[in-house]
Amino acid sequence: MAWINSMTTNNVYNYYLTTYAPKSTSPYDTHKKSELRKIYNNIVKQAKDSPIYFVDTSKETQQYAVDIKENARALKNVISSLSDTEKKELLNKKFAISSDEEIVSASFVGSLSENSPNPSLDIEVQRLASPQWNVGNYLPKDRLDLPPGDYSFDIETSEMDYEFQFTVHNSDTNGDIQSKLARLINKSNIGIQGSIEEDGEGNRSLHLKSSKTGEPESELVHFHVTDENTTHATGMVEFLGIDHVAHYPQNAVFVLDGEEGSSYSNTFTVDKTFELTLKGINREGESTHVGIKPDVESFSENISHLIMGYNSFIQRARAYESNHPKSRQLLGEMNRLVYHYYNELASVGLSLENNGTLSMDKNYLEQSVSENNAPEKLTGIKNFTNSLLKKSDQISLNPMDYVDKILVAYKNPGKNFSNPYMTCMYSGMMFNSYC
Repeated sequence: MAWINSMTTNNVYNYYLTTYAPKSTSPYDTHKKSELRKIYNNIVKQAKDSPIYFVDTSKETQQYAVDIKENARALKNVISSLSDTEKKELLNKKFAISSDEEIVSASFVGSLSENSPNPSLDIEVQRLASPQWNVGNYLPKDRLDLPPGDYSFDIETSEMDYEFQFTVHNSDTNGDIQSKLARLINKSNIGIQGSIEEDGEGNRSLHLKSSKTGEPESELVHFHVTDENTTHATGMVEFLGIDHVAHYPQNAVFVLDGEEGSSYSNTFTVDKTFELTLKGINREGESTHVGIKPDVESFSENISHLIMGYNSFIQRARAYESNHPKSRQLLGEMNRLVYHYYNELASVGLSLENNGTLSMDKNYLEQSVSENNAPEKLTGIKNFTNSLLKKSDQISLNPMDYVDKILVAYKNPGKNFSNPYMTCMYSGMMFNSYC
């Protein structure tokens, strides 16, 4: 059986996060002390007024409660990302535009003052950042050329050294061994991807590629493969040829506004204004222009992102509708919120579908916000967005509102006290099977 001998606490923690918290984090998951204090005060007030409940603590209910909170957090982050970073005004985010998305894609990550000119840049991409490629020997896949036995080898990276051990059986073939090692390395999640390539003549090669691109600071490569100091039989690395570096990592090379530059990654930020992702190479003498979309197009982009975030939340909540009846309460509350602002939404081309999601008529939207009464229409959609932001806050604060529970007793009016009952119940769902 193949296994990894070296495992750090960091690996265990990352596995826990990717298994139980698959949603990605964002800058909007960080908070000021004042914001945390406000959240704490809301929790205290909510716990003080909350009755005592019995709640179903099955794994299905736990997953449901956690998902409600995570989905509400995701919706809140989408809405927060659509505000201007300087004024914090909702739906006022600027969006970048590239003259050639196949060469360079861009996003605007800066802020603009009221009278400042829109930033722009020209970039000529001459070379993309590339990873390290190790290409193994091409071996006949249907026969076994390695003596059966226990083998091991090391992969050394800048962060950690890993030892892999595996067994070659009499029934194995060269192709079986290569496939087994590719799966083993991929599952180890050490920043190296294994793949199998065939030459069309029945021969196979094991390829190893680093997840990192660009030239390392102190070495020529991101990883070394060796079996010189391992605990079992040696010779496997030479047999497979996976220590052969076929392509050394390289930095991206470009000319930015007339000045030469380089980057170890194909994604980087320029002057805290644009985040660029290099995808292709310009023809010699040509460049790609990056700028800011016009206000109408940026507003349309904001609304489009808002609708995608809202629809994703509704679809995830609807997935629990049959097994968790209280999710219908959540869907009903979101529906009523939309109907409260229905006229304002319709005035800019938004409509409510039968399944509770929103749709947008982009042409009608852009036409409506270009008319003389655009400020009034923008106020309506921004009020809806602000209410949606508050609602996502409320759901995230207490997802237990939408879980089936049995009321045990109300607290004595006027003589109740603060307790962490509801908060501890939710937190316990995340850790009761972990501790």
